[in-house]
Amino acid sequence: MNADVVVLGMGPGGEDVATTLAKAGLDVVGVEKELLGGECPYWACVPTKMMVRATDLLAEARRIPGMAGSATVTPDWTPVARRIRDEATDNWNDKAAVARFEKAGGRFVRGEGRFEAPGVVLVDGTTFEVSRAVVVATGTRPAIPPVPGLDQVDYWTNRGAVQSEKVPSSLVVMGGGSVGCEFAQVFARYGSRVTLVEGLRHLIPNEDVEACELLQRIFAAEGIDVRTGAKAERVERGGDGITVTLDDGSQVSGERLLVATGRKTDLAAVGVGRLGLDEKAKWLEVDDHLRVKGAERVWAIGDVTGGGFTHIATYHAGITVADILGQEVAGAEDVAIPRVTFTDPEVGAVGLTEKAARERGIDVRTGTSQVPSSARGWIHKAGNDGFIKLVEDAERGVLVGATSTGPVGGEVLSMLTLAVHARVPTADLRRMVYAYPTFHRAVEDALRDLAG
Repeated sequence: MNADVVVLGMGPGGEDVATTLAKAGLDVVGVEKELLGGECPYWACVPTKMMVRATDLLAEARRIPGMAGSATVTPDWTPVARRIRDEATDNWNDKAAVARFEKAGGRFVRGEGRFEAPGVVLVDGTTFEVSRAVVVATGTRPAIPPVPGLDQVDYWTNRGAVQSEKVPSSLVVMGGGSVGCEFAQVFARYGSRVTLVEGLRHLIPNEDVEACELLQRIFAAEGIDVRTGAKAERVERGGDGITVTLDDGSQVSGERLLVATGRKTDLAAVGVGRLGLDEKAKWLEVDDHLRVKGAERVWAIGDVTGGGFTHIATYHAGITVADILGQEVAGAEDVAIPRVTFTDPEVGAVGLTEKAARERGIDVRTGTSQVPSSARGWIHKAGNDGFIKLVEDAERGVLVGATSTGPVGGEVLSMLTLAVHARVPTADLRRMVYAYPTFHRAVEDALRDLAG
């Protein structure tokens, strides 16, 4: 069979590319072995934030005493599980998504696609000769650590946690990144006894250390047993259900075990070796227009390039579409990539952390303000933990990074993302008017601290 374009992987980025090119009049084949829409709407971003929203409501209700009266809070997981299933379209069914893509003019093929040769894609026995472009958007899958005994127990990844119809009485979470932290707080607030194990020194270890330490203090206050600097050495059945032995000899156990130790690509499954590329590479290497280096007429977007976020995949999609259509388009930049951990408080960050900036040899100057000390934080009172941290390139007088933690840390991050992206001089940021009393006004306080 012939096609102008084949898109391997129909997650948010792949679906965007395939739909837009089909609407532009190209013959596009979208290939997906699971559900059209990918991880994000069914097992990741959307359902997990539904879980977070529910637990945030519980937390706010528990903050009523002393501020607004009294309240009795009775957690119930049933509406959460039902809402997730409704959003996933009748228990994880992509019929509506497929119909939407086909209405746009695309051809959908369910199966596992792989390269047979340059310009030739095989999907479960059907060969497609591709004349214009192949776009690799196959994403990632959970990276399961080689811990002895792990393959002998029934553990959760994010999918099992999202699909759960009941809250386990106890839970061990292996991995203290964003995914592990979000799930840990969700299930703890629904009454599960949670132990969170992270091999590095801090939770969310890629963020500024102040955010990591704040989250760890809050988790401890909420009864989550946080074990940082602790590596799992063995997993076995026992204790409450599953027992994990740590490298210091201690043991933790839970009815359930959630493995949230990152994600990885499977380039061998895509058959990139047939293009002369390294199938054991961590990511596909691309240029600033997302063209795969070393391959002709092949583009790659999103997680498979090391992108790591849905918003990166859709950002990549726009650049890729324009490039395939021969339109002028600016290349991708990575100086202002926003990221948010949707815990309570939210941890939003953009650009470089202070540590990363110093490692690059930047003349760093920082400024910090505490959300509880701001007018809005004082008004908010209960649940007002957080801070703003600015990382400035002192030589150029622009922000190269920022962290926004707080009740709406991810929303306050938006203005900081713009500042980093547009390289707005910090002198100009100081001349702005900040609405009073808002959470983002704490940025103004951090700018004062930055000026010394």
